[in-house]
Amino acid sequence: MSTQSKSAPLAGLTLSAYSHGATRGRSPVRRPTVASGPQERPRKSRLRRLANDPDLAERFNRVVDIGRRVRSSEYHLTNACNLRCQGCWFFEFDFDSRTTEPTDIRVWRQFATEQAERGVTSALLIGGEPTLFLDRIETFVEAMEFVTISTNGLAGFPTIGFENVAVALTLFGGIGLDDKMRAIKPNGDRFAGLFDRALLNFKNDPRATFIYAIDAESAGVMDETVRRIADNGNLVSFNYYSNYGSDDPLRRDCEERLLDAALRTADRYPETVLSHPYYIRALLTGRTEWGEFGYDCCPSISVDNPVHEHRLANGNPVLPGFNTYAADTEEITFCCTSGHCESCRDSQAIHSWLLTNIRRFLRMDDGLRLWIELSESYWRQFIWSGLQVIHAK
Repeated sequence: MSTQSKSAPLAGLTLSAYSHGATRGRSPVRRPTVASGPQERPRKSRLRRLANDPDLAERFNRVVDIGRRVRSSEYHLTNACNLRCQGCWFFEFDFDSRTTEPTDIRVWRQFATEQAERGVTSALLIGGEPTLFLDRIETFVEAMEFVTISTNGLAGFPTIGFENVAVALTLFGGIGLDDKMRAIKPNGDRFAGLFDRALLNFKNDPRATFIYAIDAESAGVMDETVRRIADNGNLVSFNYYSNYGSDDPLRRDCEERLLDAALRTADRYPETVLSHPYYIRALLTGRTEWGEFGYDCCPSISVDNPVHEHRLANGNPVLPGFNTYAADTEEITFCCTSGHCESCRDSQAIHSWLLTNIRRFLRMDDGLRLWIELSESYWRQFIWSGLQVIHAK
């Protein structure tokens, strides 16, 4: 199994990221040169379509407006967790022992304030398990307009004071599989009913989206799993849990079956599954018609980490000002996940890869509409985006 499965959506895409803009952190990103001439004309003509399609123009302006207002970074809120999920990169690669987290809430309040002052408007809080430290979450809610937490679902998350905080709930495999991979206490003891507990804790909670990491065994239970989430009043976004670093023919065959199952499930539950078919294909294959996912094109790197100097200069877009901070509030880690790029197919990284490459889509027939649909499906994960209500109308 992959060790890249700890994931949450990344609330950090911006208009400047869409157009290959510079970051707004301490380290500027070189703005790549965009060629002009014949290849520019199709892009301009497709953008001109907006003038003749008021509905499409309104949708485009809506997602671009959200992007303008969101500047994101990711924060390891704690090194502690009440579970030891199989495949969790945080513990697999010893992130929990690399740093010492401050216990004084004043340190966290000052840190959140400083982050807001450097231009961050959106905090993605991961761990460890963020719900173990509600007071630390509060410091980010006080400092920033947009906050998202990634949680394992074992404990509930209060509503009062956190009404507009988006909640990304982890789920591995699906019914009958999640307990096997996640219902493991820190001492190694196993228990049952973790998915059921998460459903109970977040029943009819508009803040909650299950980040459903599907794997080779998920095809047979995916439909029932999503149906239960739909009946519970929550949303679903697909992630990928697999040893996808190999090129084994059996793996490719499983990948095709999993892709078919995911597409069928998304089609059957369009009001519950947020993942767009184009995103699902890119997630499971790591490819689009215009490229293959990898370090050289992944936008979800920490722009102020000096190790990325050459990556920042290669012309591929990055998330402006995006950094991931360790739980000591000081160390800037490699990227939004483990830093092991050779095996990464992280859902948030795939989302940002697609949406920051709007220029690629503008070269495609009806690519503008496709990009808008991808953007809408992405932003619907966040209660603070407003798109959940708009979609329901």
